[in-house]
This record gives sequence, C-alpha cells and structure tokens, in this order.
Amino acid sequence: MIRLTLTDPVGPDGAPLLVLGPSLGTSTILWQNAMPLLAERCRVTAWDLPGHGASAPASEPFGVADLADAVALAVRDLGETSVLYAGVSLGGATGLELALRHPDLVRAVVIVASGAQLGEPSAWNDRATLVREQSTSALIVPSATRWFAPGSIEREPELSGRLLHALRDADAESYARCCEALADYDVRARLGEIRMPLLALWGEHDAVAPQAKADEIAAGVADGRSEMLAGVAHLPPAEGPAATAAAVRRFLDDLED
Repeated sequence: MIRLTLTDPVGPDGAPLLVLGPSLGTSTILWQNAMPLLAERCRVTAWDLPGHGASAPASEPFGVADLADAVALAVRDLGETSVLYAGVSLGGATGLELALRHPDLVRAVVIVASGAQLGEPSAWNDRATLVREQSTSALIVPSATRWFAPGSIEREPELSGRLLHALRDADAESYARCCEALADYDVRARLGEIRMPLLALWGEHDAVAPQAKADEIAAGVADGRSEMLAGVAHLPPAEGPAATAAAVRRFLDDLED
C-alpha cells in the first residue's frame, strides 16, 4: 500500500481543508509561493508523490487510482471528512481519480495543467526505461523546457532551481513507476460520473496539457468550467502563484454563493 506524506495544515482554524497535489518530478515546493495566499481562506496541506520530497519510495507498482486512495487515506488520517482539492499534472490526474473513487470525501476539485488522459503510453514507458538506466538527472534539461514558459526561470530563479533539484533528487524507481501509472491512466469515458463542482486551469504556454485537455474535462463533468492562466506553462503555481491562487479562490468563493 502506498503511504503519502502531507504537510502540516496551515490557515485559519475551522476553515475548510484544501489539499494540494504535485506534478511529476516536483514536490510540495511547487505550491510554496501560492500556499500563503490560499491559506488566507483555507487550511492548506500539500502532499508528495512516492519517492519525491518527504514521501517514501514506492516498493511496488501502482496506478493513479492508487495515488487517489493514498491521498484519501492520508486525509482521513487527519480526521477530515470533507475537503477541497487542487492538483497539478499527475496531481491533477489524481484529483480526477479522487473525485471518482471518493466522492463522499471531496467537495470540489481544481485540475491544473492536466487531463483525463496524458501523453502516449509508449512515451511514458520509454521515459521510465530512461530514468531506470540514467536516473532523473537525464530529465533536467527537457523538463525545464516543458515546465516553464519563456521568462519564468528568470522571474523565479530560486524557486525554479529548487524544483529542478527536486527532480534530480527524486527516487528513480518511484519516478519510473509514476510514468508507468500515467501510461495506464485514462478516465475520459468516466468524466460524466463526476458530479461535484470542478475547475480546469490551463497554462497559456503549456504544451503538455494544453487548452483542449482542460476543455475536455470541463465539458465532460456535470458541473465544470475551464480557465486560462496567462504567461505560464506546465507549473502554474510556481510560475504564476498569485494568478493561480486567485483563480482557485474565485472558484471556491463561488461555491458559497
């Protein structure tokens, strides 16, 4: 069974809990600049993928559904029975699985730079093989190109550097198993089962999960909308923390209208 590590919740006592999910190769660092803005409204916690950040390496294969079950278990271990969720890329895919598998737990979801299916299975399996052979260090240059919009690294050099170091430090076998989980991931045919409010955010310069992916999710669920985040690519909370936090907060505020 996968066990994931959550950060200690921060934010106003009694406020709803917002759970933040990571992109593949990153850690809770991804949300560090957006988290204080979100914590003005919610209690906020973030989790790390297996073998990333503070979470233990994976000891067996797993799917995206297993990640969702692990998030649900960690949240329930906090004593929570109703939460909000926002996740990026693989963390967003986990959010869709969470909505499908644990609708009693999740009140609303924000899917950031993600899709109901991502990439080609062969490409994910090839990446898993590369990482097992050469470690995640082989991915630093191509990931920097995919992750960041023009000018993002220059605007946030310290945070960008920490994210690339997190990729380098990720456990290679766990990363490879994340790739294999994404190779098998496809919930497009099940989007109509998701009934809670959903926001799909996409980055203007994101080639990994472009607008079509966000629009597909928003159109497929019962209560969905999509929105562009300008000037960012695949890691909006790091590239545009204020804009990302503002979009999430507007969506959450609308839940109470």
